[in-house]
Amino acid sequence: MNFALIGYGKMGKEIEKIAIDRGHTLGLIIDKDNFEDLNSLNLKGIDVVIEFSNPESAFENYKKCFSVGVPVVSGTTGWLDKLPQIITLCEQNKAGFFYASNFSLGVNLFFQLNRNLARLMAPFKEYDVIIDEIHHAMKLDAPSGTAITLAEGILAENPAKKLWKNDEQVSAEELSIRSLREGDVPGIHEIIYTSEVDCISIKHETKNRKGLALGAVLAAEFMKQKSGFYGMNDLLKIS
Repeated sequence: MNFALIGYGKMGKEIEKIAIDRGHTLGLIIDKDNFEDLNSLNLKGIDVVIEFSNPESAFENYKKCFSVGVPVVSGTTGWLDKLPQIITLCEQNKAGFFYASNFSLGVNLFFQLNRNLARLMAPFKEYDVIIDEIHHAMKLDAPSGTAITLAEGILAENPAKKLWKNDEQVSAEELSIRSLREGDVPGIHEIIYTSEVDCISIKHETKNRKGLALGAVLAAEFMKQKSGFYGMNDLLKIS
């Protein structure tokens, strides 16, 4: 397959390595210095676009790709308020869009574990729950997309929590997400339930970016010649 890659930071370079190792080519690489090269002429012959840029440019990047019918795999976070618009544009253009807040197999299993635990804990009002997440100092958004997905999983299973808040000081109906940005940490997420007598927690720690990059390339392979909106549950066949 012939990929285009939007975003050529540490994650983009890891995706490039894995894509080439799996026999693919990169016909187009877009970074901050050549955004004007993302156009219909240069997208001709591209099978799938893998997009890991930033929240400010992601929306326009998707629109350009949809307009020429090239499927997009995106791991950019921080723009989800525009997701309904993106899904509408995807459908109108009969395009393909694959979004994941995290492409790691382990993290997506962790999402399921989080929901199962939230369902078990919901009847026990003596426990409160918080989410801690740590990422590298260069990460632009807080909370992370992964933390938001975890929060949404808890809200879906626990009626006592009505919304999440990126703050330590929250009301009883709010779910606290505590975000820390330091060093070169790829990603740590922990769900913590506490009561007066004990503490229950589950934790996922990303060791490096290889698992994330592999997941993105597998998603791109999955999206070839597809239209519609997809996510990691579709790729991994998790119901």
